[in-house]
Amino acid sequence: MDGALTAMRISGVWAAALLVLGPAAAQPLGRSEQSFSQPSRAPGVDYVLPTEGEIKATLDRIRDYFVRSTPYRVIDTDSGAPIEDMTKPTKSAGIDLRPGQFNDWDYPMGVALAAMLQTADVTGDATYSDYALRNFDFIFDHLDYFRAQARQFGPQAYGYRRLIDMRELDDCGAIGAALIRAYGRKPDPRYRATIDTIAAHIAHRQFRMPDGTLARQRPQPVSLWADDLYMSVPFLARMGELTSQRVWLDDAARQLIQSSARLQDPATGLWDHAWFENTTPDPKFYWGRASGWAIMAAAELLSVLPENHPDRERVLDIFRRGAQGVAATQGGTGLWHQLLDKTDSYLETSASAMFTFAIARGVNRGWLSPVYAPVAQAGWQALASRVRADGRIEGICVSTTAAYDAVYYYNRPTDLGAMQGYGPTLMAGAEVIAMLRGFDVQRTLNTFHYRKRAQ
Repeated sequence: MDGALTAMRISGVWAAALLVLGPAAAQPLGRSEQSFSQPSRAPGVDYVLPTEGEIKATLDRIRDYFVRSTPYRVIDTDSGAPIEDMTKPTKSAGIDLRPGQFNDWDYPMGVALAAMLQTADVTGDATYSDYALRNFDFIFDHLDYFRAQARQFGPQAYGYRRLIDMRELDDCGAIGAALIRAYGRKPDPRYRATIDTIAAHIAHRQFRMPDGTLARQRPQPVSLWADDLYMSVPFLARMGELTSQRVWLDDAARQLIQSSARLQDPATGLWDHAWFENTTPDPKFYWGRASGWAIMAAAELLSVLPENHPDRERVLDIFRRGAQGVAATQGGTGLWHQLLDKTDSYLETSASAMFTFAIARGVNRGWLSPVYAPVAQAGWQALASRVRADGRIEGICVSTTAAYDAVYYYNRPTDLGAMQGYGPTLMAGAEVIAMLRGFDVQRTLNTFHYRKRAQ
């Protein structure tokens, strides 16, 4: 009887602890390297060196989720019935978005498609690039139909409105960068025509400040968003590579440098989400995904910017300051917080993936010292724990506008269908695979020492 009472008391204490500590307390103890004398056993934390096979298996689950979820159908969006006659457009015709954004033309899918191509490059697994090319071909195989629909009824949300009626960087930049990468594999003239349309939009029609900085006219009349660095810089950088015209690279570097002057904290290297021209002093919110977009944009630019470009050292400094700030704010599980400087905000997946990718890329390309490699390693292990068996990813913050108070950011929900984290997670895994291939790892004094592998 006393034993039963003791068990009840213990279970009651444990239940109370769960209420205080949350779901993480119920997770199994984490893993550490067997050679560590004082191993880390925090719940949910795997402080071990992953294998390439383990990373690839996680990436494959995400790929399989995309493959089985993408419908490749044109339907009557009112009834859900398939459209059989593709010669006469109707206003209600649209791509089937009921399972999600999978074959839509928008920025999260642009990041995902670019990530599929990157993963194929790193792993040699053509199923990733096959998926990306199939998606682009589906879009262009049906684009004339939806253009006819737009001429008759106006551009429709389910009929590639963002492609047919480009209005802002979200409509074209990230997916345009992916399209340039796809064009390198498949020189389809339809791809090139759209690439040139996007280039003309960004160069000549997109709203800019007087100094040439790309900006928005919402939520304030002149608003600078850190997000827009990834919506523009990778496309401009890839356009420079495609055309061998330095003007595109110059513009990409200008965007990063001029945005950094307004948005990047000089002391911490973190990026404020937004800057409003009509607001002094400007409130600052270091939203994780904002810093993620910015540091990924810098990494993408450095990947193609020539060593002798006059702005390379300034871009490299911006990247390094960002990486230093990111490393300093990583949480004890390997993930990063929704608000980077607020440790009581939740741990968020998409920003964590972006930081993991950027730091691993920096280590791989020699922009960062190998001492940063364990940051990416721990980041990947934490990310992998958020990829479900069915390939869906937990903890991704939904779409988020430039807001004016911390409460908004604290309370943005997460959603399994939020696509913003899927591409960056693929990118992170692929880049960590490349990192493991390029370094020998020594385990001493309970930590990991990366040494560049002899070529």
